[in-house]
Amino acid sequence: MGALNEEPRRLGGGQSRCPYCGLLQDRVATLEHEWVLLEPDMRPLAHTVPAEHRWIELSDGRVTVYGVCPPDQFQRCRIEHGLACPAQPLPDLWPWLTSLRGENARRVERQNDPKPPPPPEQWPHAG
Repeated sequence: MGALNEEPRRLGGGQSRCPYCGLLQDRVATLEHEWVLLEPDMRPLAHTVPAEHRWIELSDGRVTVYGVCPPDQFQRCRIEHGLACPAQPLPDLWPWLTSLRGENARRVERQNDPKPPPPPEQWPHAG
């Protein structure tokens, strides 16, 4: 058994058009023997992408979700086309942030409410 002098065999995936926006998306095999549709020509730094949405390319052409936090600062990853598709709603990447945004929107509504503010409370003298 000697070292192979060949390049690793790459799995063929190809491209297809998104049924929502019509743009091309890369069809790539996963470690779990499934396929994922990734944004072509997009490889952001992994630490800028939420852990459950980081797809790391392996030497044989497959990808796997890379949930290590924090990743190496120079590691690149791929993202699913659905995150970049202009015709699909953006998924709730951080539920706590979505809740906070909703609460802040309600606070703005309360602040802009035309009702007069309640009179200040009179506190007893604590002296």
